[in-house]
Amino acid sequence: MSETRQETPSRTDQILDLLLEALLERQQARHIEVKPAPVVKAPPPPPEPEPPAEELEVIEEIELEQPEEPLPPPLPVPSGQMGKMLFRLAVGLLILIVLVNVPINRHNVSLARVMPDSAALIIRDGLLVKAENSDEVYVLEDDKLRWISSMEAFERRHYRWRNVHVVEESFLDKFEKGRAVHVLLKCNGSPHIYRIEREQKRWIQDIPTFEAEGHVWEDVEFVSCQYLRNIPDGPPIPEDAGPPPQP
Repeated sequence: MSETRQETPSRTDQILDLLLEALLERQQARHIEVKPAPVVKAPPPPPEPEPPAEELEVIEEIELEQPEEPLPPPLPVPSGQMGKMLFRLAVGLLILIVLVNVPINRHNVSLARVMPDSAALIIRDGLLVKAENSDEVYVLEDDKLRWISSMEAFERRHYRWRNVHVVEESFLDKFEKGRAVHVLLKCNGSPHIYRIEREQKRWIQDIPTFEAEGHVWEDVEFVSCQYLRNIPDGPPIPEDAGPPPQP
């Protein structure tokens, strides 16, 4: 009986055995190595499909046909000599402009007006023209050139020398000559009528001659007798009328 009790373990021994086993399991768990979680890699992108051989040839031809454009060369920097030359050119041009516009005769006609410009003229009534080597001025009326016979007539018609165009003789030859533009002067203290022509006064002998020359009374302007006496005498009209009387 006593032997049987010794062989059967007590309840206390069983509890101790369970505690010992639990301690051993915990000790073994501490010594287990913790392995890292495996890294999941993303799959590589699928390769792009290559273009067909025909498209590759077209691309190569386009690249060959479009060569790279060369860069423009840099602008040259003007040197000191170039600056001096441009300054002299500007001064010379200014002097030329001044010389061209300086009056060269007693009528204040400048070199710019002496240069023939008939190619650029507008043909119209009232156009004033003169030949290059002549002082005779013409006015165009009804497609005819009328000679302005004196400065008196020129000024009394309120013409201006700046409006006179200098042309070639061949331009004047294209037009028919009309009746001259005259001015007729008379003073109150005298019955005589004078036609001013080439800066001279020409006595008109009588009324029939006056009308035969194509004059009308509306053409006669009145001035002082002294003004008429100061104008030099020219040949009378007609020229065989004898010595002209003074006003």
